[in-house]
Amino acid sequence: MKKHVNIPIFLPHKGCQNDCVFCNQKAITAKLKPLEKDEMIRTIETYLSTLLSGNTETIEIAFFGGSFTGIPIKEQNKYLRIAKEYMDKGLIQKIRLSTRPDYINKEILENLKDFGVSTIELGVQSFDEDVLRLSNRGYSSEVIYTSSESIKSYGFELGIQLMIGLPGDTYEKSVQSAKETVKIHPSVARLYPTVILRDTELERMYSSGVYHPLDIGSAVKITKEMYSILTSSGVNVIRIGLKSTENIKEGREVVAGAYHPAFGQLVKGELIKEYLDSQLTENFRQAIFYSNDRCFSNMIGNQKRNEIFFKNKYSGRSFSFKIDNSLKDEEYKVALIK
Repeated sequence: MKKHVNIPIFLPHKGCQNDCVFCNQKAITAKLKPLEKDEMIRTIETYLSTLLSGNTETIEIAFFGGSFTGIPIKEQNKYLRIAKEYMDKGLIQKIRLSTRPDYINKEILENLKDFGVSTIELGVQSFDEDVLRLSNRGYSSEVIYTSSESIKSYGFELGIQLMIGLPGDTYEKSVQSAKETVKIHPSVARLYPTVILRDTELERMYSSGVYHPLDIGSAVKITKEMYSILTSSGVNVIRIGLKSTENIKEGREVVAGAYHPAFGQLVKGELIKEYLDSQLTENFRQAIFYSNDRCFSNMIGNQKRNEIFFKNKYSGRSFSFKIDNSLKDEEYKVALIK
């Protein structure tokens, strides 16, 4: 059974009056304009025709790509009304949206509550004042704390989105942002290494030598530390890395930066490798690693890099990777034969 599925409704750059240095929403969503009412309904119906015939526990309409609460209230309600109709019929169970921390107030939250919105994700990006300023975010970290508390006080599920490697960012600042996120107790989080997209201010900064992006290895190192901080405190990290669109996947829009189509697997694979390695002793002839089938590819690692690592580090010893579905997600077992 697939527990949770999103029906994505993309509203590229809709509602956002700011011009952050990294932003090119058209590339991120592969859309030139937001969905019209009829197209939104067709999108929902297409997803439901497949999902309702399966064993999905929760179906959620999710508004992505723009700052939803920056849209004029009349237009917000046009989208929300459609989503709520499906929820009232029992065809979906939740409504999710993303927005900026400075686009939250009492009136907005009361309106979202009336339409049955369940989750509000804030594109926080960083808690560091210099990173926020250099990225032209247009707000201070104080706004993040205030908005987060307001969202939770209305009973919404809070999500926090962080970016790694923005202008002025460092390993220490990114890790501190993860620690600050833990302090405000969100339910979910997303981690995105910075990718330089075409036609952005960040591309111009990169071309002029003002900005130097993280490489994949550095981004993985920082992100896995942030992931560990968040998950160990009970925050559910629901995405690691920028989702591929056709443009991004084919390299049309990415200029440079820490983009990898399986970035999340790289991060989780590194953490699993470190854990498994810590379980090995000097006196063994064969090691068998176990996970459930959902976590198996992460355990082996992207392009079998974990399997290769162990065979190179412990030459002359045997390693195998097996499935044990009695194990929970993110649970791994090691059996050593001496």
